[in-house]
Amino acid sequence: MFGLEALAHKLTVTDRSDALPGRDQPMHVPAEHFVKKTPLQPPFPEGMEQVFLGLGCFWGAERLFWEIPGVYTTAVGYSGGFTPNPTYQEVCSGQTGHGEVVLVVFDPATLSCDRLLLAFWEGHDPTQGMRQGNDLGTQYRSGIYYSNDIQRDAAEASRTVYQRALTAAGHGQISTEIEPAGPFYYAEEYHQQYLAKNPGGYCGLGGTGVSCG
Repeated sequence: MFGLEALAHKLTVTDRSDALPGRDQPMHVPAEHFVKKTPLQPPFPEGMEQVFLGLGCFWGAERLFWEIPGVYTTAVGYSGGFTPNPTYQEVCSGQTGHGEVVLVVFDPATLSCDRLLLAFWEGHDPTQGMRQGNDLGTQYRSGIYYSNDIQRDAAEASRTVYQRALTAAGHGQISTEIEPAGPFYYAEEYHQQYLAKNPGGYCGLGGTGVSCG
């Protein structure tokens, strides 16, 4: 069990001044997606958009998105924090400020941002603050990190719609961060498409059962 001081630490995003220093060297990642056989890193084909979505543990969250038609590629990593090129252990320490997120690269001509956001909202519980289910810590917070104004407007509008539905169903307030995309740091190779490589692996993903449609 966590003591009160340890619990408060796990539930509070660290200040920039207290963040770990990190490193200049980026994490090595595979050249292609284990499932989709598309590149994990840019350059991506012309016309593709990127959005970064945090739903708690990124293993199950990544699978949720790579299965959606119109998604070109996905990768897991860290965003919303301060430490450059952090390791998984550093992120889990709560001393980098990062959340676990999924990079979703999609073709807006065949897949709308609204469709992605529907999967996002219904795929987890966005009212839990610094946790998802039994996963406790700032790295598990809910977040949408957008790349353009259209994505931002869609995120804010869908949050309003889903909050109305959640409130009607007796749930609390959405705690999801909606912020411009900052630096994204790829997670270690073994995390990429983890549940495709380990079909029996842990997946803590679970929604509220409330529809966003």
